[in-house]
Amino acid sequence: MSEEHAVGAVKALDALYEFEREPVTKDKLQPGKYFAGLFAGEHVAGTEFVIGAMFVQWGVTPFDIFVGLLIGNALAVLTWTFLCAPIAVGTRLTLYWYLRRIAGPVMTTIYNVVNAFMFCILAGCMITVSASAVRIPFGIPEQTLWYPQDPRFVVVVLAVGALVTLLAILGFKRLAQFAVVCSPWMFLMFIGGAVVLLPKLAFMTDGVGSIQSFGDFWRLMGLTVWEGPAGVEAPMSFWKVAAFAWICNLAMNAGLSDMAILRYAKSASYGLYTAFGVFLGHYLAWICAGIMGAATALILQKSMSQIDPGTLAYFTLGVSGIIAVVLAGWTTSNPTLYRAGLALQAITPGWPRWMVTLAVGVATTIVACFPFVFTKLLDFVGYYGLLLMPAGAIVFAEHWILPKLGVQKFWATRSGHNISWPSLASWAIAIAVAIVLQRTGTLHLFFLFLPIWVLTIVLYIVFALLAGARNVPIAPKEDAPSVSPSSPAAPEVAATTDAPTFLAGAVALGSLAVCLLWPIYIFLMGNDGYDARFETFKMWLIAPTLLYFIAGTYYAVKRDKNTV
Repeated sequence: MSEEHAVGAVKALDALYEFEREPVTKDKLQPGKYFAGLFAGEHVAGTEFVIGAMFVQWGVTPFDIFVGLLIGNALAVLTWTFLCAPIAVGTRLTLYWYLRRIAGPVMTTIYNVVNAFMFCILAGCMITVSASAVRIPFGIPEQTLWYPQDPRFVVVVLAVGALVTLLAILGFKRLAQFAVVCSPWMFLMFIGGAVVLLPKLAFMTDGVGSIQSFGDFWRLMGLTVWEGPAGVEAPMSFWKVAAFAWICNLAMNAGLSDMAILRYAKSASYGLYTAFGVFLGHYLAWICAGIMGAATALILQKSMSQIDPGTLAYFTLGVSGIIAVVLAGWTTSNPTLYRAGLALQAITPGWPRWMVTLAVGVATTIVACFPFVFTKLLDFVGYYGLLLMPAGAIVFAEHWILPKLGVQKFWATRSGHNISWPSLASWAIAIAVAIVLQRTGTLHLFFLFLPIWVLTIVLYIVFALLAGARNVPIAPKEDAPSVSPSSPAAPEVAATTDAPTFLAGAVALGSLAVCLLWPIYIFLMGNDGYDARFETFKMWLIAPTLLYFIAGTYYAVKRDKNTV
């Protein structure tokens, strides 16, 4: 590449401005469809195969899963809507830059390094999930240990990581567009995979044979999938299931990391769009993944721990299963890398966002070569949310509570302090208390969120008042971050749809209908001739899959171009 082309490429990357250090302008706010697609794409992820399988192994019952997950996910959506979204919309800032204004550079640097490190591990897990599917055509064996067992797997991870990093560099709108196309199809792959295996699972289960009613289905779930606590050393209770569904995205909602996403929302009510993610991904997808995992293990005569997401999806859905796992990993790792890049912006002020994201992507890809996080995924999710959540509690107290006590926002940084000891002390003490409560068995990891969140807020308020927060003189200007000037927003004009675009949309919808109705047809036909129908389904599901992505991508691109 010539020097001229290299300079041009750098300028193009620098132009991918994402308001890393200032509020998003009004003309850059995004419609609800982007949030629905982005959250659905992020939370219908490759790790749903892992988590769904873990619930099967952890001694839960069908009631625990169906009702516990319902309650926990509803609480998660409410947390996004009433804690995260109002602050994101009110400031239009990322958490990372808003926290810097509240607690100063030292606290922010420590938090952002920890945050980026944890996000790198999480995104690395997603890349590993994608690689577990890509490895299949190359004959690479399953990677079920903490380290890579085949050098070819490392090559696959490097390739997948490079593509994921590129998509994260392209920014919010590109991430959302990618997710909008992928998420409907990915969701149907989970549904179809579970439905198509039900006849075989019922046939192989004593006392069921076939599913003729909901009672047969419920009995099958209790006999073969979620068999209850008998024989399980540390079973998951109903309330642990509900609590895990609530706290599995704790860093994003109560921890406020999703300010990076929701700052583009037109109103705080857009927090409700997270329901498209959690109820599709953390409810139906976990349930479907559990059914797929139990059926695959029974048919292949393997234990659940010997089956990785790639094997599971390929056995159930054929080549389309490989694509599903790859895309599920991408659509989650992309926004995770995006957040990690934004987190490090506050401590790399001379670097453009694309360069920071590139560095984070390299580190994440190296992590992804080691599939260690699979074995402790549920615990990792709990710890990483709990570790980052107190920063969100500090921001909540500063944004909503301290002003009502006569304290102006940003009192610490307005008084010239680089180190906000109330922030650091409240965070450190809260985490120390959490460790003591968890290690002594007083509270399970999944139940620590509420007491530690409240404790952090109380500590920060007390310490701030002791530090003289009320004595900081009121600033002459508005204490809220000023919104950057924006170019006048163009009036919204309804999209015009020409004949080719309309046809592409119809073909995409028809392809999705085939992906849904085909497994339902196989289920309704029962056991007679099942094996032949199942093999045909696995072989030819790729046809409506490819048709959907060709037509759906064309439709999405044309629709956005036609919207003024």
